Amino acid sequence: MTVAEKILAAHAGLDEVRPGQLVECDLDLVLANDITAPIAIDVFRELGATEVFDRDRVCLVPDHYAPNKDIKSAEQTKKMRDFAHEQKITHYWEQGCAGIEHALLPETGTVVPGDLVIGADSHTCTYGALGAFSTGVGSTDAGVGLATGRAWFKVPPTIKFEIEGELTDGATAKDIILHIIGLIGVDGALYQAMEFTGSTIASLSMEGRMCISNMAIEAGGKAGIMEVDDVARAWLEGRCQRPPVEYHADSDAEYARVVRIDAADIKPCVSWPHLPSNTHPVSESGHITIDQAVIGSCTNGRIEDMRAAAEVLRGRRVAEGVRCIVIPATQAVFKQCMAEGLADAFIDAGCVFSTPTCGPCLGGYMGILAAGERCVSTTNRNFVGRMGDPTSEVYLASPAVAAASAVAGRICAPSDL
Repeated sequence: MTVAEKILAAHAGLDEVRPGQLVECDLDLVLANDITAPIAIDVFRELGATEVFDRDRVCLVPDHYAPNKDIKSAEQTKKMRDFAHEQKITHYWEQGCAGIEHALLPETGTVVPGDLVIGADSHTCTYGALGAFSTGVGSTDAGVGLATGRAWFKVPPTIKFEIEGELTDGATAKDIILHIIGLIGVDGALYQAMEFTGSTIASLSMEGRMCISNMAIEAGGKAGIMEVDDVARAWLEGRCQRPPVEYHADSDAEYARVVRIDAADIKPCVSWPHLPSNTHPVSESGHITIDQAVIGSCTNGRIEDMRAAAEVLRGRRVAEGVRCIVIPATQAVFKQCMAEGLADAFIDAGCVFSTPTCGPCLGGYMGILAAGERCVSTTNRNFVGRMGDPTSEVYLASPAVAAASAVAGRICAPSDL
């Protein structure tokens, strides 16, 4: 079996499972945020439930419109907060202690290898970088999960991506996943698990790996999984709140297909509007002027991303007429930015340096685009109207490219400055 099949089989109490099979599984974690939790709570009430299945296995994170931007978002967050206190939820992070959910849960060791996780947010697939099967669901499934600790799955087939060799020309993990999405399309892995392997993946940090797994959903993936190795074990050391379980694919595991990629073919790239699959080399995007740059999100808001952006911005200034918004993904990353002097580099360059929030990624707040404006962003989606007015445009890129573009006032690589 593949990694995905082994995790699902273990949580279904079965010796083996095969693609297409329907299984009902015990869940390790159920996650929701300030947008999706209120609906899930309503479902929980409608089921007649009075207690969550396990107060230690529920995660509630106010991150999308938090700190609250208006009365409606305040009411949403209050509903989740009241439920968390009523149910004595262990993993509820109040504003000021929280961060973007998909950076926060791995950072705090709340999710561990071998877990089966559902989250009422599509980028729950991030935790696949830790060797977990994690996937986004609707608030109805999350509400049932809150009450029962169980969910049903159709076992997905797995596509194996073998990426070999060294990255060149300043290419990063973000470029790897944009390259893959450009190669197979936004539905190229529809309801399939994406398993990432090879020497290129092995050479990446955990921050880079989580960036890749995070965007599996942008190719339609049900999950984006990597096997646990020494890099992962070292990063997980001292973090895990529960004993991890490692699952590794069998040598005779059957895959829907195998996609082999030479890392030398991966160049720094940008996804032009309005799909993540609309990828173009940065070198062919220099004519595109920008009004805003956003550096952060559950895709690229970790300390490695902050360091990459600060390295470009240090000693430089954001171009006149451009706003650059830098958002660390968690409070711990925020503190580390201050301790390492990264915050000074951002502020001295003329950036907005923000408290952790999803904010502009989903067009929530702190960076909404006006009609016709363009933004280069380290986020994960560039759909029509994603960050503001329907006539605005979002270009997806790595932190280094976003930072360089903020300085140049047009899309460019750091080497172009």
